[in-house]
Amino acid sequence: MGRWIIGHVFIHFDADRPSDSPFVERVWRCHSERGGQFLAVASSHWELVVTRLAGVTTVTLHGPETQAREVYCPPNGEWVAIRFKAGAFMPQHPVNDLLNGQDVNLPSAWRGRFRLGGDAWEIPDFDNAEDFVARLVRRGLLTRDAAVAAALAGEELALNTRSAQRHFLHATGMSHSALRQIERARRAVCLLRTGVPPGEVAAETGYFDQPHLTRSLSRLIGLTPARIAREERQLSYLYKT
Repeated sequence: MGRWIIGHVFIHFDADRPSDSPFVERVWRCHSERGGQFLAVASSHWELVVTRLAGVTTVTLHGPETQAREVYCPPNGEWVAIRFKAGAFMPQHPVNDLLNGQDVNLPSAWRGRFRLGGDAWEIPDFDNAEDFVARLVRRGLLTRDAAVAAALAGEELALNTRSAQRHFLHATGMSHSALRQIERARRAVCLLRTGVPPGEVAAETGYFDQPHLTRSLSRLIGLTPARIAREERQLSYLYKT
């Protein structure tokens, strides 16, 4: 999780929690004490993010990241995010259209609400995220692909046809292989930050060897294992799986 970072911290991850919703992976919130560049690391999940900055509230659909990239964070901002499980998607906003920084800011409505699916919605917060998501599901604005859920639960036969693989790509914005590579890289970061040596991390997370680990993390996280272990950079949200 982001609060493990010791040096160069300016984004503070204040709280996070898992969810028992079949659509929600986690809910988290953070704030920034100053502005600065951080590394947005690869992520297989998309999110609905509420930003409060300079007295203005914005609701954004933020897509998955297939590689690391530099992002500027403004000072004195506050964020609450609902991170959706892989396979959950909004038919009106395909995940493919949100990839790698192609965020969509949803229109504002009266009295601080925002518009989605032709209606005005109350802005969700950290505590009522699941109730908000349940309302989206009832309105048909959020759904999930059963084949994707089955594949992620370990049922490999769920993706044994080209049609099923297309389902996975449509619902997640990436292939099953790419998603697994990203999740493996994020697990490796968590281990490195707890002091596990790179060679052991490579073996534990299924890399061929330490050079393979280094190549993967350089692309997906933006840092080598040694730099990750030294906690040299502010990273985007991470958590133990």
